[in-house]
Amino acid sequence: MGIPIRMSEFSLASARAAAAADRTAIWVGEFLASRGSDNEILAAALAQKPHWWVGPILVPLDDLVRLAGPEDDALVPIETDEWEGDVEEMQESIDQGWEPPPLLAEYQDGRLLLQDGNHRYEALVRAEETDTWVLVFFDEEDDYKAFAAQNPAHSGQ
Repeated sequence: MGIPIRMSEFSLASARAAAAADRTAIWVGEFLASRGSDNEILAAALAQKPHWWVGPILVPLDDLVRLAGPEDDALVPIETDEWEGDVEEMQESIDQGWEPPPLLAEYQDGRLLLQDGNHRYEALVRAEETDTWVLVFFDEEDDYKAFAAQNPAHSGQ
């Protein structure tokens, strides 16, 4: 059950606290650079310019687009053995009560593209969850404003 221990400091509660302090971008950067995520490249890319953030918000899993996986057409291909081992370990942890850190999605053309958390997403699907917590980032302020207008309960976060 190593995954929850490695990621324990990066929880839903700590993401909410960061959002309340207007420090979501910092939380995300630290999380992406941590051993639990190992996504320093995305952290560096996000640090290059300001983004607009919403969340963490509860999102139906069906509303998220997974970009990484073992499928031949995956944007980010992952070897099947590695994928299955990671997903199975996370699913077991979820079944034992672990709540994974929020997933990270980019709002693009009306879709929520999973930029980080593809393994967690798949583990949640396999654990038969229907919703998950997500931090959403926007490259354009107009997209952020349109999303906030359509989702007033999530604006101002």
